[in-house]
Amino acid sequence: MTLNDIFEESYSRAGAELRTGWDFKTARISLNLLTIEWASRGINLWTIEEGSVAMVQGQVEYTLPVDTIDLLDQVIRTGTGSNQTDINISRISVSTYSTIPNKLAQGRPIQVWINRQSGATEPVSGINYPTINVWPTPDQSSYYTFVYWRLRRVQDSGSGISTQDIPFRFLP
Repeated sequence: MTLNDIFEESYSRAGAELRTGWDFKTARISLNLLTIEWASRGINLWTIEEGSVAMVQGQVEYTLPVDTIDLLDQVIRTGTGSNQTDINISRISVSTYSTIPNKLAQGRPIQVWINRQSGATEPVSGINYPTINVWPTPDQSSYYTFVYWRLRRVQDSGSGISTQDIPFRFLP
């Protein structure tokens, strides 16, 4: 269903009629607030996505997609295809990360601090992307891959032209 269809049906079920641009605008805002509430209540399984970051020797910080809410799980992957191995990497807090005396030590990464930043919905100049800091830093380039499963934001209704990022079973 398009957003127009969703809004017209919602008004019809409420016994009203969608008549003005203002009605459409407030319906779009209400739908955005509803999806924010769903995200606040727990994990939305349709917004879990796998991603990966190729690691570079000596690099501490890596950027995640801007619409990342949080990481649910993460591993360090070595090798490719049938020769790949996934090794657990522990998530640590900022206070634990801050107490590491030599943040530039190199080896196979075993810990990650996730800095979630602003939660912006799109890349904008001056917005800090969510990042990860790994420790120790990778001891070789193109050998380790940080593989993660992230919870992304539910896409908002934008200009009202696109189809909403909601599973069909939620529409009623």
